[in-house]
Amino acid sequence: MAPPRQNQAPPFSKDEKVLCFHGDLMYEAKIMEVSVKSGQKPEDAQYRIHYKGWKASWDDWVSQDRIRKFTEDNKQLASQLEAQARMRSSGSKGGKKGIKANGSEMSSARGSEERVAGSSSFGRGPRRGRDYELENEDAFHARPSIKIFVPDILKAMLVDDWENITKNNQLVPLPHPHPVTKILEDYAAYETPKRPAGSSHVDILEETLAGLKEYFDKSLGRILLYRFERAQYAEMYKKWMSDDAEYQGKTASDTYGPEHLMRLIVSLPELVAQTNMDQQSVNRLREELVKFCTWLSKNTTEYFVSHYESPPQDYIQKAKD
Repeated sequence: MAPPRQNQAPPFSKDEKVLCFHGDLMYEAKIMEVSVKSGQKPEDAQYRIHYKGWKASWDDWVSQDRIRKFTEDNKQLASQLEAQARMRSSGSKGGKKGIKANGSEMSSARGSEERVAGSSSFGRGPRRGRDYELENEDAFHARPSIKIFVPDILKAMLVDDWENITKNNQLVPLPHPHPVTKILEDYAAYETPKRPAGSSHVDILEETLAGLKEYFDKSLGRILLYRFERAQYAEMYKKWMSDDAEYQGKTASDTYGPEHLMRLIVSLPELVAQTNMDQQSVNRLREELVKFCTWLSKNTTEYFVSHYESPPQDYIQKAKD
């Protein structure tokens, strides 16, 4: 149970050095004033912010949702968001096998695998013959978009994953030694102590991780698999539905690992575009995902498998039929 908050002070104080969101980026700032109205909770306080190096005319009253502690982790996040913005503005592209430099736009080359997501309906091609009105398309493209900065080491993992499966006819061994459920639990144990107990920041973390797990379970068999993996998934699904005590009641997140989780993360821009999330919620989701990816990139040797398995010849034949 969260401790009572009546006598708690606001989480940020006057003259404190912080980082503050302005648009999509975070900047170093100083809290000039703190305003808490009578009867307000501490987390509802308003803060007058002065951005370092900016004219006083840019000073702004903001809520705590826009402010972050001036920590090394948050400074790294600010740098990553700035790098991502530079990539978008320069139109820079890199990598190989159809993977763009901006992690959120990575396709993991599943387009060539006839990905079952209906994602082609989101293109900007000729509108004639489409089954929706022009206004609906305009409304879709006006929805908040999410751009996820993916560290280079995770991009490389995605490329290797694509090559191992589609070129080398190999599979991620299942059940995975480090399933998605365990990874999310480990990250929660790492990140939660960094946030004020009982605060909205803890709630947002919990909601984000629960959402990732739910999305993963629902989307794995639909959009995250390469053709070569579908027979493996069918076999695993039968085990989940069987009376085998080892697998009964298990789900995708209990069986698959970070290789497939990363495919979900780089697919999230398309998935979020189908929701009614507002821009503030999208910004918070992006921030949480960037932090998670940064943590995962520092723990790749612990969670990602070092070797893919080679299935028997009859599986290879069945997968190609």
